[in-house]
Amino acid sequence: MDYAPFPLIELSGNAHERGLQHGRAVADRIKCGIAMYAESLVRNGVDWPELERRAEALLPTIEAFDAAYVEEMRGIARAADVPFAGIVLMNARTEMVVGARKAREPLLPDGCTAALALPEVTADGVLLHGQNWDWRAECAETGVLLRIRREDGPDILTFTEAGGLARSGLNSAGIGLTANALECDRDYQRGPGVPLPFIRRKVLESAFLAQAVRTVFATRKLGSNHMAVSHCGGEAFGLECAPDETFWLAPDRGLYVHANHWISDAARVKVKDTGLAETPCSIYRDRRVREQLSPDRGRLTLEHFRQAFFDDYASPWSVCRPPRPNNRGAMVATAAMILMRPGEGHLEACPMPALNRHFTSYRLTPDRTAQKQAAA
Repeated sequence: MDYAPFPLIELSGNAHERGLQHGRAVADRIKCGIAMYAESLVRNGVDWPELERRAEALLPTIEAFDAAYVEEMRGIARAADVPFAGIVLMNARTEMVVGARKAREPLLPDGCTAALALPEVTADGVLLHGQNWDWRAECAETGVLLRIRREDGPDILTFTEAGGLARSGLNSAGIGLTANALECDRDYQRGPGVPLPFIRRKVLESAFLAQAVRTVFATRKLGSNHMAVSHCGGEAFGLECAPDETFWLAPDRGLYVHANHWISDAARVKVKDTGLAETPCSIYRDRRVREQLSPDRGRLTLEHFRQAFFDDYASPWSVCRPPRPNNRGAMVATAAMILMRPGEGHLEACPMPALNRHFTSYRLTPDRTAQKQAAA
């Protein structure tokens, strides 16, 4: 079965102008995403007026982090002809939905299996970075690629849900980013905290790896998350984030893999992993990808990543998940596979890879001067 490629949207100008371009280009996808998450909130007793109240409550924190993000969201809402609260929902759906669920039912986090390979273990000495994104099956039809032309920093190529500001991707300075869900006993206990998509966008706006890492360490969050941040010059880190503390991990002999459970020794001592009961497959997903990539150290290519991410052991509880109902009846799946060569501005994306093997390549012109300066 073939799925339509994720559309590529060109964004430029100031924040509001970028939002207008985004909203005009994919209004239908934005409306589908808002309807999907709003329905999740309604099931948990949150009607639209309450959703608007929750969105307004988040605005001071978002504005303090970067007011331009609020302007961009307002532009998206205006051009797509949707309520502004709906665009906040698309950029803070975890924080808004989870906040509602806390009192009623356990969270089933999105999955994701991520990997990266440093230049010393790849076939052509180029850093590789990628992931499977496991979430609602409908998102195979609401995902988009944003190519953002900026005047005040590196250009960005990011995969996200329509209406979102960023999820995973790369920038022209050679920085790559992927993200995976985590859970712990500190989540959503107290605020304020910056919703994760804004942190990811800020990481992708960074000209230097140090700036990207600082953004993750210095920004308080509401819930846990893992981010893998890389630079084409040959450095990369995994950052396991609790709301108020971040634990870092380095690649092992040039290779790094992470799924949806805490793996750093410090984190496992200090936080209680509350997600494994819902995503027990995480324990073997990261191991299977690591074991498939490890024998080819020194020869690794994106094709090795592709085949590792296609692994279907124990399907549908597999690295590459076909659609299946979760414990609340929603259909979940590997909604997208993302493969990147950040230094070359190359990103490949495949919707619903368990059922569809058609990849589309997206390009961003690398800034070689900025890449060299960042690696100097």
